[in-house]
Parts: sequence; structure tokens; C-alpha cells
Amino acid sequence: MQIFTGIDIVENCRIEKAVNKLGNRFLNRIYTKKELEYCCKKKEYIQCLASRFACKEAVIKAFFQAFNQKLFFKQIEILGRHGLPAEILLHLEKLPPKEFQISISISHENTYSVASVIIVVY
Repeated sequence: MQIFTGIDIVENCRIEKAVNKLGNRFLNRIYTKKELEYCCKKKEYIQCLASRFACKEAVIKAFFQAFNQKLFFKQIEILGRHGLPAEILLHLEKLPPKEFQISISISHENTYSVASVIIVVY
């Protein structure tokens, strides 16, 4: 068994600036339809988007360490579950050769959003 980690922190204003400047071009490049639907219902939708951005970055870091394979933002989907921890789905054409499990933790506040990821490879 091997353990790989990834972490990322994002200034929420960075995501807000990207949304304001690039709009749907940015949103549709980074987020899935389900992610956008979930976050846009939130009062603090920028923090919701930023925490998912941080989580995707953290997943990219850990997944590359584990499998030497680069993921793209849209291959990673972070689903909110109203009062429960977020769930991660990977949209991969080909699964890595080894069995693995991913755990995520995301958080946000007014200024920053942060995420950590642990990948356990068996």
C-alpha cells in the first residue's frame, strides 16, 4: 500500500475575477454541469467554486504522484451532498493499473478556499 497526498489553497477573489472577466468560458472549462448547478444555488457561490478549484488542483497533484498521469479539470467532479462531505468522481477513459481510493477534504471562508486529497494505492 502506498499513500499520496495533494493540497491546494486558492484566494477566492482570484476565482471571482476569472468569473467576472471570462464568464462561461472559464466556468465551462473548469467545472462540470453538476458542479455549476450545485454552486450557483449557494449564497456564497464564489467560495463554492473556489473550493472545488482547489480540490481539483489537489487531486491533479496527488494523482500525478500516484500514477504519473496528468488529469484535466473536467475529468474531476466534486459533488456536494447538502450537509455531508463532498464526493469525488473521476471521469477517466482508462483506469490506472492498480486499485486505489481517494479521500478529499475541502473548506472555505471569506478569503480563502483549501482542499487536501489522499490517494491510497493498494
